[in-house]
Amino acid sequence: METPQIEMGGFKVNTPQVPNGGLRPTMAGSWNSRGTIEMTLRSIRIVIFTSKLNLLMPFGPASIILHFTSRRHGLVFLFSMLGITPLAERLGYATEQLAIYTGPTVGGLLNATFGNATEMIIAIYALKNGMIRVVQQSLLGSILSNMLLVLGCAFFAGGLIHRNKDQVFSKATAVVNSGLLLMAVMGLMFPAVLHFTHSEVRQGASEVVLSRFSSCIMLVAYASYLYFQLSGRSNIYSPIGSEEVPNEDATEEEEEAEISMWEAVTWLAVLTLWVSVLSEYLVNAIEGASDSLNLPVAFISVILLPIVGNAAEHASAIMFAMKDKLDITLGVAIGSSTQISMFVIPFCVVIGWMMGQKMDLNFQLFETATLFITVLVVAFMLQDGTANYMKGLMLILCYLIVAASFFVHVDPQSSDG
Repeated sequence: METPQIEMGGFKVNTPQVPNGGLRPTMAGSWNSRGTIEMTLRSIRIVIFTSKLNLLMPFGPASIILHFTSRRHGLVFLFSMLGITPLAERLGYATEQLAIYTGPTVGGLLNATFGNATEMIIAIYALKNGMIRVVQQSLLGSILSNMLLVLGCAFFAGGLIHRNKDQVFSKATAVVNSGLLLMAVMGLMFPAVLHFTHSEVRQGASEVVLSRFSSCIMLVAYASYLYFQLSGRSNIYSPIGSEEVPNEDATEEEEEAEISMWEAVTWLAVLTLWVSVLSEYLVNAIEGASDSLNLPVAFISVILLPIVGNAAEHASAIMFAMKDKLDITLGVAIGSSTQISMFVIPFCVVIGWMMGQKMDLNFQLFETATLFITVLVVAFMLQDGTANYMKGLMLILCYLIVAASFFVHVDPQSSDG
């Protein structure tokens, strides 16, 4: 068998023949590896170097170095908090990219799972350390932050840009979400009332049993809500006269997939792993940070920790409100609060049950009352289906009152851990 020759620059070069008539596998392999490296570098450039928030990423490794080289818990806490913030935002970005490939049904489930992944990871690490109050207060803080601060800033920014008109959103969606949030308040209220009226059948045990039962019911309710939302009924929950607009936006978004499906999956895994590493240092530094910064643990848990997980929601909610897409803003802010109250909190109770931790839905009277009043205020703000900068300002001012309340609040169970 003759070895074929090709001419290159006037010289004849032997080209080794392979059975299928192609070139040697080693040559093809080297081209494949070069393509893989180029694709990886492109993916890193898109995910890491396109967001200005990623300038905070070096604070993550810095917090780990500080943890091992110094006893400054306040700095470790602040650095790990700053380090997690861009990761939470990028986690949201990777989820959105993956949702483009999976379609609306799986995409909705992905957003439900990874939308609040940061809060869930921090909560699980705190649960593992037996810091049940930190879990309860950080998740409560996320709900308050989303409903008052995120929604308030979005309404305020959108209202200033569109000040000559009232912005409109779907009342039906707002009503369903408000109903779910009130159901969550009911789930949290009964264990607290049972505890403080001393009307338990078995002292200390009945509220835990009730909490676990209520958590399972809330998870069933949330799963039903997801099915209801994703099973084709969602077209009912769109504003009149805008049925075609979301479809156009969807097709635009589908065309704008920036990374491949497997790249998105890989980034989700990498980012989740890095968030979980930093969360451990963040949780371990909370009590030390409380002493060194002279701040109550309740204030750190309810006000400061949610800033980490809500960075992505905050930015995207304001951006959509400025583009006059208030239904998406509501989906981000109120939808996230619904996820935490109806999915993450009950899920943490079930996980605590598996870990042998007595995590319950008794959030104490102060926290439960705060959540109840917040849900009522937001439900009243949303009932007419319009938004303006005055409503946004009122929600922001309500959040400042809540923040001030937790700054002067001493947690009755802080000694329990």
